[in-house]
Amino acid sequence: MSCLKGLLASCLVLASVMSWAKAVPISLDKTKVKLPEETVKEPPQSVDTGLHYDRYLREVIDFLEKDQHFRDKLHNTDMEDIKQGKLAKELDFVSHHVRTKLDELKRQEVSRLRTLIKAKQDIEGGNDIAVDHQALLKQFEYLNHMNPHTFEVEDLDRLIKSATNDLENYDKERHEEFKRYEMMKEHERREHLKTLDEEDRRKEEEHYEDMKKKHADHPKVNHPGSKDQLKEVWEEADGLDPEDFDPKTFFNLHDSNGDGFFDEQELEALFTKELEKIYDPTNEEDDMVEMEEERLRMREHVMNEVDTNKDRLVSLDEFLVATKKKEFLEPDSWETLEQNQAYTDEEMREFEEHLVRQEEDLNQKASDLQKQREDLERQQEQLNAQKIELQQAVEHMERLKTQNVPSPPETHWEGNAVPESLGHDQPSEHQPLPPGHQDIPPEQQHHDVPPNKQDLGQEHKNIPQENQPLPPGHNSPPQDSPKMPLDHNNVP
Repeated sequence: MSCLKGLLASCLVLASVMSWAKAVPISLDKTKVKLPEETVKEPPQSVDTGLHYDRYLREVIDFLEKDQHFRDKLHNTDMEDIKQGKLAKELDFVSHHVRTKLDELKRQEVSRLRTLIKAKQDIEGGNDIAVDHQALLKQFEYLNHMNPHTFEVEDLDRLIKSATNDLENYDKERHEEFKRYEMMKEHERREHLKTLDEEDRRKEEEHYEDMKKKHADHPKVNHPGSKDQLKEVWEEADGLDPEDFDPKTFFNLHDSNGDGFFDEQELEALFTKELEKIYDPTNEEDDMVEMEEERLRMREHVMNEVDTNKDRLVSLDEFLVATKKKEFLEPDSWETLEQNQAYTDEEMREFEEHLVRQEEDLNQKASDLQKQREDLERQQEQLNAQKIELQQAVEHMERLKTQNVPSPPETHWEGNAVPESLGHDQPSEHQPLPPGHQDIPPEQQHHDVPPNKQDLGQEHKNIPQENQPLPPGHNSPPQDSPKMPLDHNNVP
């Protein structure tokens, strides 16, 4: 089971590094950072690996360890065989009880993933959209989503490969992330210099060079995993006589959980004394983020040299074999980070160009958002103006109703006909009047009118209206009688 333990131990290291990265943000004051020296020596058993399927991975490994047949097959299995799927095939021979429990674990995990998918959908506001769980489960490669009920050989194979893959990708991503951190730090330094005048820029450059020299001025760093490095731990950390150094005793002293292996976290704890020679959190020139990168570089180096079966663990046998090699007794000098710049000049140039493009994209997006905002404000103004006009119209109608003002009579014309009196027969304002119809001065308008003509308006009131009975002798002519045209010239 050493290989699976190594896998889980690697996950624990991943969680430890992720926790440290979260605890030490780049913008944090380095002088106030508390180093995780003490916690590293005794890895907590409940540490989360950082993988989203951490619990599922742990429970599967725990139950497989309970099967004797599976344990026996693992005794001489190396990590390469596990990666190729040879171990997963042994699942067919485990006990019925273990298989039943693995089936239950898988059903619980599938149910958990479906719950997560549903919760994500609810958050995004897609309650009315049908969920294709099978399609969404494809993104979780560590189990066979097509069979959600039973734990099969393919499930174990997927789980091991996914965990191994995630860890290997993590190491690559960690190096890239540190490189970006270093380039950003240099970029910000250069940008700060641009804001200074010539004198201040000169002082800042001198201060920067002084800090680099102070950081590089430290005691010699022993080669990680060498006899000199381990004897220093034996003497200073363990308080033992360096003349009595014994590799086997040393291994047992620092195998914190007593499982017969050095995992990656236990190895990293051995490098604390070396790192203290280079980094001090109270010094301005020392960067604690760089210290953690140095620690991980040391661990990776020892693993590459000592972990011969590549199971991410160092067994006692592997350790004892390594102590007999020339590299252990007469190692090369160790080059620290300040001697190995994390990036090249070309990478720095590309990084800054990328930052320029990012800034341009952000400015363009900001400009587009500002235009959208202005358009929305104009639309809002138009809507407000329309709202005011509508309110005024409603208020006007309400006032008319309150005052009981009758509406003006409507004139209905048949078809499109317009009375001739409204057309061409009406003299225009400046058209000359016919003879005898010249304008009468206002002072003569009422003096020359005969009395009987003045009463004409009053007499018109006595003219019978249509359908009223006429006085005797004024009966209407028969309808069939021809109508004679009225000669206005003969009317007295």
